[in-house]
Order: sequence, then structure tokens, then C-alpha cells
Amino acid sequence: MRLTVRMLAAVTAAALAGCAADDPNRRAKTGAAVGAAIGAVLGNQAEDRSRGRIVGAAVGAIAGAAVGSYMDRQRRELEARLVDERARNDLAITELPDGSLKVGVASEATFELDRYDLRPQALQTFAKIADVLRRYDRTVIHVVGHTDSTGPEGYNQALSERRAEAVASFLVAQGVPAERILTEGRGEREPVAPNDTPEGRRRNRRVDIVIRPVVEGREAEAYAPPPPLGR
Repeated sequence: MRLTVRMLAAVTAAALAGCAADDPNRRAKTGAAVGAAIGAVLGNQAEDRSRGRIVGAAVGAIAGAAVGSYMDRQRRELEARLVDERARNDLAITELPDGSLKVGVASEATFELDRYDLRPQALQTFAKIADVLRRYDRTVIHVVGHTDSTGPEGYNQALSERRAEAVASFLVAQGVPAERILTEGRGEREPVAPNDTPEGRRRNRRVDIVIRPVVEGREAEAYAPPPPLGR
């Protein structure tokens, strides 16, 4: 299921208002609160699906010849900011065949088992990512949740959606404009490893942040769903 996040900013503000200012887990709770509330606002969002473009989104475009260097600079900044996380194998940054960037974040570094509220220790990681995304603002950000195959398929689908929404809501809380973000859950459908081993299942539980450039004359392509992200 593919979801737009046009109203995440308003939901996030309401969630923040409902959390005590001195609560050390305030931002993590915001992610959970928005994840729970987002279903109520999705019906009010408008998307021109025939063009794959959010109606009213105002994201600047990049001239075609400059796209490669723009995305290369963004990748280098992400790699520099996320050195520790990469060393711990908490995430990996890769370039997709279409020139988009993918930041794949392991669920163990982000969520407790069967939960979709962000771990407190994950907040620093996503804050670093958000800082880069704010500055490289000529992109559309797709947050895609994945699970392993343990449990019912419907449960896994819903969990993957809620985890994607929680990450997206935190990015919005960090100042990334909501109109640049789309979320999607792909459940257990796109594994990156076999599900018949603990290590394979661990690798399959993840959230992918796909960063797609908005190219002049081809703006709609940035809003189209990312290609399959499994093996």
C-alpha cells in the first residue's frame, strides 16, 4: 500500500503538543503517535495517480546535466555523517540503477520486536539523515518498510506500513517538508536474504529510504514508486 504524507506536519505538531516537553523520549513517542494517527488523515489527501505526482507539491527541479553531481554530493555527505552507523552495520548507502540513493536501515537499530515506535538510540541516526535531506531539497523521499516472513502476511504488511510512517513522521518533525515524503509498506514481499535462517530474517527486517532526484522536464518520475528493493 502506497501512502502520501501531505498532512504529516499537522499530525506531528498535534502529537508533539500531547507529549510533555521534558520527556526524554518525546520524539520517539511522536513517531508512534503519528503512526497511530496517520490513517485518519490519509483520506483527505489528494494525489494525481495518473501522473504519479502529488497535487500541489512544490519541490525544485534539477537541470538534467547537474543531476549526477548533485546526487554524488548528497551521497558523500550521507556517508560522512553516518560513518559510525555504517561501521556497526546498522545501515548501508547504495546507488540504485536509476541514479536514486537508498539508505537501508536495519530494523534492529530502529525498532523493538513487533513495534513501530522508534528506539531512542535511533533518533540521532535519523536526525543526521534529516539534516542532509533538508539541505538537498530537490528530491522526493520514499520511505519503504519491510518485514521478514514470520507471522501472517497481513500483519507483516500493516507493520511495514506503520514503521515507514514512524520514520517519515520523525523526518518531518526534524524539518523535512512533508510534501517531499511518501511512505509505503511492502511487507514480506521483497526479501534481501533467505527467510529460513535467523540472519536472513534479520536482514529482511528493514526500512529503506529512497531519495529520488526531481529532474527538470521529468518531475513526475521522482514521485513514482521505487523499483523492487529485494534481491
